[in-house]
Amino acid sequence: MTKFLSGAAVCAISFAFASQAAATEWNVSVWGKRRAFTEHVEKLAELVSEKTGGEFTMNVSYGGLSKNRENLDGISIGAFEMAQFCAGYHADKNRVVTVLELPFLGVENLEQERAVSKAVYSHPAAAEEMAQWNAKLLMTSPMPQYNIVGTGDPRMTLEDFKGMRVRATGGLGRAFEAVGAVPTSVTATEAYQAMESGVVDTVAFAQHAHLSFGTINQADWWTANLNPGTVNCPVVVNIDAYESLSDKEREALDSSVEESLDHYLANYGELLKKWDSVLEEKGVKKVEIAPEVIEEFRAAAAAPARDAWIADMEAQGLPGQELYDLVVKTLADAKSGS
Repeated sequence: MTKFLSGAAVCAISFAFASQAAATEWNVSVWGKRRAFTEHVEKLAELVSEKTGGEFTMNVSYGGLSKNRENLDGISIGAFEMAQFCAGYHADKNRVVTVLELPFLGVENLEQERAVSKAVYSHPAAAEEMAQWNAKLLMTSPMPQYNIVGTGDPRMTLEDFKGMRVRATGGLGRAFEAVGAVPTSVTATEAYQAMESGVVDTVAFAQHAHLSFGTINQADWWTANLNPGTVNCPVVVNIDAYESLSDKEREALDSSVEESLDHYLANYGELLKKWDSVLEEKGVKKVEIAPEVIEEFRAAAAAPARDAWIADMEAQGLPGQELYDLVVKTLADAKSGS
């Protein structure tokens, strides 16, 4: 009898270990803290776990796995299975998606940003470039047009922008540079310190980031309508990890992307609704830039940046004109509802 029970116990233990081995656990590298910018990642983890009965789980780490500028490198070597990054942190590694960071594209809301990002991510050139890093583009992190916070007197004219030290990455940085500002590409997590120490006068962020990284607490004013563009921040998965998933797990992941983005947009919409009350609470002045100043900014930055980007991509063997045209057409379709 003892011998029989021992055998049964061994079988039970072996079954438990086999069950554990069958479970899939992914590590996900993001940064900062949980905020509107990461809500689709959190929702994705929740949905995947629900759909697989807890057999496929994701551990979302805020800075514990990698620095934000190194997330794509971490994906390439399989240090973790999923990560979020922003194109402007290493434009040379993700050239294709930087088309989405060109200034004054005309994107008006998060749904349109989602649409143009999805179109570019689906282009073969984007998939091919990411494959060089063993990465698969999974979903975007739609953000509103960036606006700047600053200290002292508001910068209301292009003359005021000259010499302005602004935290702005990628295409936004080049846009500000075109009107005489001095951009610096410190990471989001370094922006507050850069502002506090006087390394920068102003910081360009979406609303959630001004809150999450504390730059709003340093600010005297915020531009409500400058809207020069935004940054593009994909969520990617390691290709080997993705291909190693079971059919059930892969279906759970793929089928949860759009629902996660729906959740993200709804959540971000709530933040935007209360933004004016945040400014009032923190004593930050909301300033409106004159339309003619914005038009001057657009004239100085948009066409030169677009033409330079297309020429640069074409010189590197990438379909720059085709990608830009794709963004323009997708945006027009999104605006017309087609």
